[in-house]
This record gives sequence, C-alpha cells and structure tokens, in this order.
Amino acid sequence: QVQLVESGGGLVQDGGSLRLSCVASGSMFFLKSMAWYRQPPGKQRELVAAITPDGKIDYATFVKGRFTISKVNAERTVYLQMNSLKAEDTAVYYCNISPATPAGPWGPGTQVIVSS
Repeated sequence: QVQLVESGGGLVQDGGSLRLSCVASGSMFFLKSMAWYRQPPGKQRELVAAITPDGKIDYATFVKGRFTISKVNAERTVYLQMNSLKAEDTAVYYCNISPATPAGPWGPGTQVIVSS
C-alpha cells in the first residue's frame, strides 16, 4: 500500500505558478502509474495528469500546455508544475496511483486557491 503526502499548495493570483510535491512510500510507487487529481469546491474529484512507470504522460484537456507532471524515483516524489493558473484551478489537489480507487486510501491533499 502507498502512503502519500502532498504539499506545495497555497494562494496565488490569476496567471501565477505553483509547484506541488507528493512524497510516496511503499513499493507500489515504482510499479504503478502515478497521478495528480483535484477536487474543486462542490464538485467531484477529477484526474489532472498521470505518469506511467516508464514515463509516459497524459494530461486532462483543461490543463494541457499549462501543467507539467514529473517524478523522481530516487526521491519517491511526484511533482506537478502549474503555470498560468486560473480561478477554475482552485481545488484540493491529491496524488495517488492511477487508476485510483475512489474510496481510497487518499492523502490529505494540498489546497490551491487562485484569486482572480
């Protein structure tokens, strides 16, 4: 089982940038695809970006060209560089394996608030 701790969220102005980090423990980090998800206020959790063990990457349409997912295996860390942030990017951001079980387990997430 993977334990996950997300960090790097905060308050940023429209057009700004943030870099999220997710430290994962457990051997599944190296065997499973990892992904960033987000849950906007009042909405369901949605997939943002995913990276396979061999580095293949997919993005949700709404973040293509603005967000970049990466990982450093030696650090057991997955990153999400978010540029050109918009108010609609406001959400709690989570990392997890991909695909993830909706019931969890999930980490605490990190809150991103983009002010317009």
